[in-house]
Amino acid sequence: MTQIEGKVVAITGASRGIGEATALLLAKHGAKVVLGARGSADLAALTDRIVGAGGNAVYTVTDVKRREDLSQLVTLARQRYDKLDVLINNAGVMPISPLDDLRVEDWDEMIDVNIKGVLYGIAAALPLFRSQGFGQFINIASTAGFKTVPNQSVYSGTKFAVRAISEGLRQEAGGRLRVTIISPGFVATNFAERITNQSVKAELEASRDEVAMPPSAVARAIAYAIGQPADVDVNEIVIRSTVQT
Repeated sequence: MTQIEGKVVAITGASRGIGEATALLLAKHGAKVVLGARGSADLAALTDRIVGAGGNAVYTVTDVKRREDLSQLVTLARQRYDKLDVLINNAGVMPISPLDDLRVEDWDEMIDVNIKGVLYGIAAALPLFRSQGFGQFINIASTAGFKTVPNQSVYSGTKFAVRAISEGLRQEAGGRLRVTIISPGFVATNFAERITNQSVKAELEASRDEVAMPPSAVARAIAYAIGQPADVDVNEIVIRSTVQT
């Protein structure tokens, strides 16, 4: 954790779940966190919580479907703290359903947030990382990026894509930039709230309640990757509860 102190870390999807837990943990260990999410009230509350505990945090409302919002998040980090050490592309959605439901709008949403949102983050931060001569991308994928199951094919496809994009970026990055994929299993968050197929929603929530790990577990994995020496790149961490198959 000593490697985390003083680092500037921007986080998308920061107001809840994994993003919130990561912001709290990193700020506790001396990072300056730059928070982005769609909900201004939640962002303000989290920022106040961190600052009230003696940490350092700022925020800007960020919809990762808008490239300009990712640019603003990176610009805020640079303007406020003169650098950006880490961008955590965490924002994601999971409105899964059987393909027969033809919920094309949900397919579009997953592609726009889970894939294009990561690409927009890369586009915003990569030029700054190149000019600084250092930087780390941490892209949140999923165990669904290794295995496809019924009802999750589009979501799974987006996470396969995140892993492929991240690995390609790692190979292109050179010796000064780091790229880490974090692939969690079930996490105790509200990821099922936007699922409209009620039987699929109930099944997923039951699985979550049975095997999910807390968001703080994923936050610790992220902190581990950030906390390595500059010449060590943790390429991927797969993390799940011991009871998840």
